[in-house]
Amino acid sequence: MNDHQPGYLRSLRPWDAALIVVGGIIGGGIFLNPGIAAQRTESGLALLLMWAGAGVLTLIGALCYAELGARRPHAGGTYVYLREAFGPLAGFLFGWTMLLVIYSGSTAAVATIFASYASAVFGLPPSMALPLTIGALVFVSGINLFGIRLGAQIQNLFALLKLLAVAVLVVCGLFLAGAGHGQVLAIDPARSGVGFIGAALPVLFAYSGFTYLNNLAGEVRDPQRTLPRALTLGMLLVIVAYVLVNVAYLAVLGHDGLAASRAPAADVMQQVVGPIGAKIIALGVAISTLGFCNITLVAGARVLQVMGEDGLFFRAVARLHPRYRTPNTALLLLAGWAIVLALSGSYGQLLDYATFGDWLACAVGVATLFWYRRRDGATASFKVPGYPWLPLLFIGTVAWVVVMTMRDNPRNAGIGALIMLAGVPVYVVWRRLFSRAHP
Repeated sequence: MNDHQPGYLRSLRPWDAALIVVGGIIGGGIFLNPGIAAQRTESGLALLLMWAGAGVLTLIGALCYAELGARRPHAGGTYVYLREAFGPLAGFLFGWTMLLVIYSGSTAAVATIFASYASAVFGLPPSMALPLTIGALVFVSGINLFGIRLGAQIQNLFALLKLLAVAVLVVCGLFLAGAGHGQVLAIDPARSGVGFIGAALPVLFAYSGFTYLNNLAGEVRDPQRTLPRALTLGMLLVIVAYVLVNVAYLAVLGHDGLAASRAPAADVMQQVVGPIGAKIIALGVAISTLGFCNITLVAGARVLQVMGEDGLFFRAVARLHPRYRTPNTALLLLAGWAIVLALSGSYGQLLDYATFGDWLACAVGVATLFWYRRRDGATASFKVPGYPWLPLLFIGTVAWVVVMTMRDNPRNAGIGALIMLAGVPVYVVWRRLFSRAHP
């Protein structure tokens, strides 16, 4: 830590940490886009196996991050692991892409989803969408300027409310619908032989965000014990929620109906409860997206703060508030850039360019585990089971997803790669101008 200021306050309890994992993964996707996965599978069984399999793969990644967090229980997460294992350039490129596109773009995009659903709930005109988007970003930034404890309490509320929305959806789909349960696993004749490999991309993207807790490791109590437990519990909650929600979709809509739906959660609630059901789930989606924005900004700000401390970003962002011990300058910077992207309308395109970069960073982050094992040995308070095979399985599968993304959408993937590589000359110039950079 910087010698001139005290560090973060370790005030996040195990339950806070677990709900951060839940809040970082469950955004709007599970309510909006499972129809895409249904279009790329031939049966309800294949669809559920894809969601469960992707959940298990993500759990493996979370277990790897649990060991990384136990070894380096400090703020910064993936940035710290890449900097230590592969050098400051690797860490800088992660931070550069995170600030420019991944965290800021996803926050702007999801805040826009919040605005559209909040407008639907309260009957607001389309002209209110942009003010609501900016208001959401200002709100979630503001509540985190006054300490992680207050931010965690509000985040817990968001996470519990989004789990309640999932529960309402599952109960309505499985119990109140009363019919169609036999069609859950049925084959869809219209998609016979389509396989299910193509569904991997939208399903895996729905599970992204499990690494956010590691960015906040400097504020977790007893992190060597809490991080592994929170990551495991949070991931299991998400897997169960995702599988049950898809069972509910299939029970009400059938595989063919789910594949044809662009908003399956709203369609299920509309069919089971009527117009009031659509309003209820719209409120659930709005709350879920707001909680996601909250976690993304908070987690990203910690990365920028550590980069500033290392001399790889502006020194001003390294400062913590003297009373609340929060990186307020870094938080406002990230939120401000997200607002700029929302105002420009370019965030969606930027997000398309770099969505694969998020999972690529996860895979490279897991790869640092091999470096830590060689350097520090196997002596850690938590060790991922099945080492080295489980980490290799995770890295190999994500590498396959990245390759498939580049094959299916070479333009967007190529521009995404260029955005990342553009950080190289920026890094070189930065190191020449600022000699205080981390060695």
